[in-house]
Amino acid sequence: MTQINFYSGSVNKLTTVCRLCAKAVQQGLRVLVYTPDQSLIEKLDQLLWTFSATSFIPHCRNDDEISLVEQTPVILSNRIIEADTTFDVLLNLHHQLPPCFGEFNKIIEITDTTDEDKSAARERYRCYKNAGLDIHHYRLDS
Repeated sequence: MTQINFYSGSVNKLTTVCRLCAKAVQQGLRVLVYTPDQSLIEKLDQLLWTFSATSFIPHCRNDDEISLVEQTPVILSNRIIEADTTFDVLLNLHHQLPPCFGEFNKIIEITDTTDEDKSAARERYRCYKNAGLDIHHYRLDS
């Protein structure tokens, strides 16, 4: 059964993404970071290179050379390929429910402090709940 982890109240979503990716890599997990927003992928790509002065989060884009994608623990992607079971975690940065969400063991959702983002996250939360999935909520603003 897919486990959903909601992180709400993020002051900086991309920094939160980097922290969660670093944690997943330390645990030996493969992460697919999904957003259809190409400019967001570019920003995140740059931030993952410079996020920590003392460590590096290995990552690449889904359109990089296939050998890199197969070996890299964090993939930045503007699409989700059905039945791709090579990822342990889907980190959803899209305002909508990700396609094929039931095929992942774990999904991470991050919500910032804007009303628009909170509203979209509440809708995704309801959809996951209606699907009977295991949902955990973590407040970052407390």
